[in-house]
Amino acid sequence: MAQETPSQQTPSGETFVIVGASLAGAKAAETLREEGFGGRIVLIGEEDERPYERPPLSKDYLLGKQERDKAHVHEAGWYERNGIELRLGVRATAVDRIGHRVDLDDGDRLTYDKLLLTTGASPRRLKVPGAELQGIHYLRSMEDSARLRETLEPGGRRIVVAGAGWIGLETAAAARAYDNEVTVIEPEPTPLHSSLGPEVGGLFADLHRAHGVNLRLDQGVAGFWGAGQVSAVVTSGGAEIPADVVIVGIGVRPNTELAEAAGLEVSDGVLVDQSLRTSDPDVFAAGDVAGAYHPLLGKRIRVEHWANALNGGPAAARSMLGQAVSYERLPYFFTDQYELGMELSGLPAPGEYDDVVFRGEPESGEYLAFWLSGGRVAAGMNVNVWDVTSDIQALIRAGERVDAARLADPKVPLADLIH
Repeated sequence: MAQETPSQQTPSGETFVIVGASLAGAKAAETLREEGFGGRIVLIGEEDERPYERPPLSKDYLLGKQERDKAHVHEAGWYERNGIELRLGVRATAVDRIGHRVDLDDGDRLTYDKLLLTTGASPRRLKVPGAELQGIHYLRSMEDSARLRETLEPGGRRIVVAGAGWIGLETAAAARAYDNEVTVIEPEPTPLHSSLGPEVGGLFADLHRAHGVNLRLDQGVAGFWGAGQVSAVVTSGGAEIPADVVIVGIGVRPNTELAEAAGLEVSDGVLVDQSLRTSDPDVFAAGDVAGAYHPLLGKRIRVEHWANALNGGPAAARSMLGQAVSYERLPYFFTDQYELGMELSGLPAPGEYDDVVFRGEPESGEYLAFWLSGGRVAAGMNVNVWDVTSDIQALIRAGERVDAARLADPKVPLADLIH
């Protein structure tokens, strides 16, 4: 007699509730059905928009290169055809772990057998004088992107971007594509300083300066001026920068309020093990909100990028079904800015590496960068060089000391560096 898979053993009378109609939530629901779960699936989202991917919001959709529908994870009829109850425009207000219930702000109460939290993250807000003025934008939702696109598209405006992280730089590039005057304010000495370190962060500074962006580094935003509508940004150094539009991209905070109120373990995210299970065996978390133990890296990490939502949602779904799951995908991120296309694998934050090795000349616009820790590749980035991500990730996973000279030599195949 053939052995049943865990998903085939799942009772069809069970109810799985997913709070967060996000990419991670939608992919989890899809995976549950693909794995044979025949029970009730309820997917809850605060927005009226059905689940969508976020990268287009600061890339192709913002640039007018992609229509709104292209960002959706599934077309409109997919949820009904697959027996997934998509509850949009409602918010989960409480989780009763003892009673296995989720309360909604429309007065409904759902009983669950397994619960998945894919509540994502929210933009950090600037708390400075004038922060309530009109014309100050934060980018997280489809509606945020649509409003910003309408603002940028006429061109000829003075745009000030607060924060030189990924969102800040991508929106700065979009604003320049619409022929706006752009100033970026960043308290760190380089863009992406906390993500890539000064060596590669400096290359992104060069890229944006070459496209006419005025970078104000080593200074933050102290306040805004304006009579109802923002008209200037005041820096921590006392400078006043004229502004018709301000875009704030100073990072995000995980939406852990629901989990925290329910008594789950929380610390910069909902804490989960390598199977994406929380401190409650019937509650799971995935995507931006999850601080997951990574068995390869030997520590908890919270990854805010698209690939983590894309892959974490399905991993959590399989774990909910009782399958053995060890979620150990390496963090992966991509960006497009001007003529630059880049993929990044690993976490090269300052303090996590002791050397940076380049393969190819950064000035050429086509190169690889490797962050080394103790002679081992901790992270790698490919800029306008394609089909090398798997080799870069293999180097990271191998955990072997590499010869820096051979690593920098384009004539040496990356695969040859693994013994």
